[in-house]
Amino acid sequence: MKLVFATNNLNKLKEVQAMLPKTIELLSLKDINCNEEVDETETTLEGNAKLKAEYITKNYGYNCFADDTGLEVDALNGQPGVYSARYAGEAKNAEKNMQKLLLALKNKIDRNAQFRTAICLNLDGKQFLFEGVCRGEIIKEKQGQEGFGYDPIFKPTHSKDTFATMSSVEKNKISHRGIAVQKLVAFLKNY
Repeated sequence: MKLVFATNNLNKLKEVQAMLPKTIELLSLKDINCNEEVDETETTLEGNAKLKAEYITKNYGYNCFADDTGLEVDALNGQPGVYSARYAGEAKNAEKNMQKLLLALKNKIDRNAQFRTAICLNLDGKQFLFEGVCRGEIIKEKQGQEGFGYDPIFKPTHSKDTFATMSSVEKNKISHRGIAVQKLVAFLKNY
């Protein structure tokens, strides 16, 4: 089965590719000659995932899936949430996003947070949604060099390490995206 993963994020692409069974051929946007960036204009993660998946299906005719992920911080009423990638501005700068978040939490005792991923799958004219959640906390200083985005400051519950100190295999077992992709894979195996 061929499936397009509607993302330009090479880190996400690698993470997901490692989790899929060999029976699924994962195509990137580059593989289908899609050079457009689909604007994430919805106000929910699910809405943005649907928007991207529908764009690829409508304009390129492929079965595909798309995701959107947000970091939801309890003390900030769920922010940055759907705006996580653009938290410090449209440039989507991970370093500036982390600095802004750490500053916002500077005097907060409650540092609990969760990463949440929504995946929208368009398959044979039908649409399916999958969600993955990983609870944890925002630590005060960055730790680790792996991963991307907020990984250096997010420590999952029951872990002594941040996502940025874990291998991709370790991270995929417990991460929000890993959980959502596991649900997607289980669905595809039984489809």
